[in-house]
Amino acid sequence: PQKKSFHRSQTLGYKNGFAFSRLPTVGIGGERLYVNQLSQAELDELSNMRPTLTYRQAKQAPPSGFIPAHVAFDKKILKFDAYFQEDVPLSAEEHYRIRQVGIYYYLEDDSMSVIEPVVQNSGLLQGKLVRRHRVPKNDHGDHYHWKDLNRGMNITMYGRTYRIVDCDPFTQVFLESQGIELNPPEKMVFDPYTELHRMPVRKYVTPSDFDQLKQFLTYDKQVLRFYATWDDTDSMFGENRLYIIHYYLADDTVEVREVYKQNDGRDPFPILIKRQRLPKTFVDKKQTFPSCVLEVSDQEVLEWYTAKDFAVGKSTTLLGRTFFIYDCDEFTRHFYRDKFGITDFQPVEIKKKPLEEVPQVIPPYNGFGVLEDSLQNCFSLLPKPPRKDIIKMLENHHKVLRYQVALESPNPEDRKRRFILSYFLSNDMISIYEPPVRNSGIIGGKYLGKTRVAKPGSTTENAMYYEPSDLTIGSTIEVFGHRFVITDADEYVLNYMESNAESFPAATLQSLRDHFRPRRVVKETANSDIPTLGTSKQELDELIVQVQEELKLHKCLNNKNIREAFLQCDEDGSGILEKAKFLALCDSLSVPTNAFPVNKLIDLCSCGEDKINYHDFLRAFPS
Repeated sequence: PQKKSFHRSQTLGYKNGFAFSRLPTVGIGGERLYVNQLSQAELDELSNMRPTLTYRQAKQAPPSGFIPAHVAFDKKILKFDAYFQEDVPLSAEEHYRIRQVGIYYYLEDDSMSVIEPVVQNSGLLQGKLVRRHRVPKNDHGDHYHWKDLNRGMNITMYGRTYRIVDCDPFTQVFLESQGIELNPPEKMVFDPYTELHRMPVRKYVTPSDFDQLKQFLTYDKQVLRFYATWDDTDSMFGENRLYIIHYYLADDTVEVREVYKQNDGRDPFPILIKRQRLPKTFVDKKQTFPSCVLEVSDQEVLEWYTAKDFAVGKSTTLLGRTFFIYDCDEFTRHFYRDKFGITDFQPVEIKKKPLEEVPQVIPPYNGFGVLEDSLQNCFSLLPKPPRKDIIKMLENHHKVLRYQVALESPNPEDRKRRFILSYFLSNDMISIYEPPVRNSGIIGGKYLGKTRVAKPGSTTENAMYYEPSDLTIGSTIEVFGHRFVITDADEYVLNYMESNAESFPAATLQSLRDHFRPRRVVKETANSDIPTLGTSKQELDELIVQVQEELKLHKCLNNKNIREAFLQCDEDGSGILEKAKFLALCDSLSVPTNAFPVNKLIDLCSCGEDKINYHDFLRAFPS
């Protein structure tokens, strides 16, 4: 009675333009029909036969080909975790060592390898212990196979026994799929020596009643100040230096600062020892332990410096330096008076040791440069030129005393040499010049440059130089090993010394006067004789002209030879010759002395009875 549809399902239809019939699957009203239906087996058979009935017999697929092992098992590796024990015969701390390795089995070619993981700073040759190859199993030529490997077993390769404790999941699945029953895994064994060092060292610290926080809150910003000195005068270039020692009560730390003075020449680096706890007594340690790498801690120090270790008038050694405490500030006095009951804070007076005066040793003069200039190198690192007497240089500018000197030498050729010695009054220097003489074989010129000449016996401490008072006629002076005798001087020397007679000894002035007296007498006589004859200068000139006209008659006369002959005969250079010697020389030179003009000129040149001034006579023989 619930049916609403009573039509029958259609069994005829078209597909791809062809008519076909199908069996009804439902009846009237849409009810499912279970008759005339095929079973599942028939449907499967029909489905398989339908392509054959429709088209033709299908071609069968070829059977699968052979797959080689290197293709089937490519990159398939069995990994086993193992370890082996190694003896350590030369160590007192360990007798054996456990080394963990990994055993790899390659399925593609049945080869094996053993690799040890590299541990940094282990000191062992790690990495590949056994290279990849087929490992022999026994002496019969057999090799290890994956069927011989299992967990919880020992395997020996090349005399070394490995204990396999576990494997990775791929290895476990592969062996179980091949029907091998795996042993239960074991725990990995670790090296006891390495594990002992990994464990932290047990420290047994007894709790103390001392409260550092209470000390910090009580003594914060309270510092003890001591004034100390470090005496380092025993070492080379050492000195006595001042320091300030600060002791911080909040944490028992010590700081040492250096006291600098103005213009002391030191770099501004005030902190000598930074703020830190200073050890007083160390724990006895091995002598072989290097102290340069010792990290100071509570384990190495037996006792630290505290406030009771510092006192006025006592020495304290801090990091190898001994400081003497000579005073402290007012707060430090109150602290020691209240804390330790000390009342004696008398400051100690620091006396500086007198410096030892080291005598300055002046080295001997080496002969280079001026003595005063070379001596400045002994007084200063940057020598300064010696001071000059500017007033003396201005007053005596261009004032030179000239002397004629002869060389005193055992060599006869050197005795005939004559030199001109010039003494410069502005700077007390001496120069020697040798006038060149033709055909002498000696090259004249400058013999000694301007320099100060020291006397014989002069030293660097007491230098004595030649002065004008030492230069007398006939005296001998020594110039750098050469001896010279003074034979003559300029008239300017006598005039200068007479004008400054108070500055020169009387003996020096008298020697020059005695030397120049003959010359002055000759000049005075010559000047006084000519006017007595009533002959004027004009008459003398007319007489000389007459003599020259008379001499023209004697063409054989050589005026140059006559002048040289008179100069050679005048040994002392006074210009005066004896009358007999003068007449003999005129006869040897064929001078017509009998002629009236010549005889009259000789009379005019006479100086007294037997002296003749030949300078006026030579005016008749022009060069």
